[in-house]
Amino acid sequence: MSIPFVDLKAQYASIKSEIDLAIAGVINNTSFIGGPIVTEFEEAFADYLGIDHCVGCANGTDAIEIALQALGIGAGDEVIVPANSWISTAEAVNAVGAEPVFVDYLANEYTLDPVLTELAITNKTKAIIPVHLYGLPARMPELLTVAQSHQLKIVEDCAQAHGARIAGQKVGTFGDIATFSFYPGKNLGAYGDAGGIVTCDKLLAQRCRMIGNHGQLSKHNHQILGRNSRLDTLQAAILKTKLPFLEQWISQRNQVAHWYGQYLNENVQCPVTPGNTYEHVYHLYVIRTRQRAHLMDAFDESNIGYSVHYPTPLPLLETYAYQNKSEADIPVASLLANEIISLPMFPEMTEKQVQTVAGIVNSFN
Repeated sequence: MSIPFVDLKAQYASIKSEIDLAIAGVINNTSFIGGPIVTEFEEAFADYLGIDHCVGCANGTDAIEIALQALGIGAGDEVIVPANSWISTAEAVNAVGAEPVFVDYLANEYTLDPVLTELAITNKTKAIIPVHLYGLPARMPELLTVAQSHQLKIVEDCAQAHGARIAGQKVGTFGDIATFSFYPGKNLGAYGDAGGIVTCDKLLAQRCRMIGNHGQLSKHNHQILGRNSRLDTLQAAILKTKLPFLEQWISQRNQVAHWYGQYLNENVQCPVTPGNTYEHVYHLYVIRTRQRAHLMDAFDESNIGYSVHYPTPLPLLETYAYQNKSEADIPVASLLANEIISLPMFPEMTEKQVQTVAGIVNSFN
């Protein structure tokens, strides 16, 4: 049985008529940049999260960079980021002239360690970027306490956690500002690059909008130095159409995760949550195994999709060699980088497909 890592065709097939109508509407109106559809999606997404403002932008990386810039973070500043994340989290810090300070994460949760975060704070630290990795919320109550006691800003990176919650409150609504990616493979994905920034701060939202639109709120009224990072209308129309299905897809992802938990044997380290109040949305289903190389070979032979998120901790990449970090500086991230593997995960996945994947995993564990 061939099983893809993610099946975007299955999702499209389930809502084909709605998507086709949305795309045709944009083309027929020839309104490709800005306009009411973008505004309608921004308002709908803000309402879904329970937050006041959403500003669309070109992609999730831009979202982080614009958020940092809007907060006034730049040269000479330090920003704490997890040692394990997609590089966007860190390179956005460099892009505004600041320096990322890498902190190890909590074993099995894969999110920023609040205790180590506090130990990493210096007089140059201006912000913390918790990443809700793989769909699990970071330890926001503890991180908020740390940030508040040191008067730091929190920028939530929600690129993999649309709809995840802590005690019913959705991620993206805890910090000063939060960023989202709507890359096609995300739980809420566009059909190209797209991103968003959310906040309850009206002035902060306004500044983000200006930065992403050449420093202007109205045409030819350039008030600050900005850039071109706008959410195009076609992607907004697709996202607006998909948004009402997001909770259903989250429920289906949780069902797939439940099946994995049933069929994987006790020797496999499955995803965990820190308590009943943390709601995982399983953007990725990541397990730990010391037999990863053999498992990858078996998946290749069986035509089963998989991935490793991420094979090298950020401070050990060549990009950050200048920081002179070693595995000893990030022991948890270094160990787990050799053991983690992401199994197929998508809402339309069947119980039989999960059984097939689990059977191969169990044969090596």
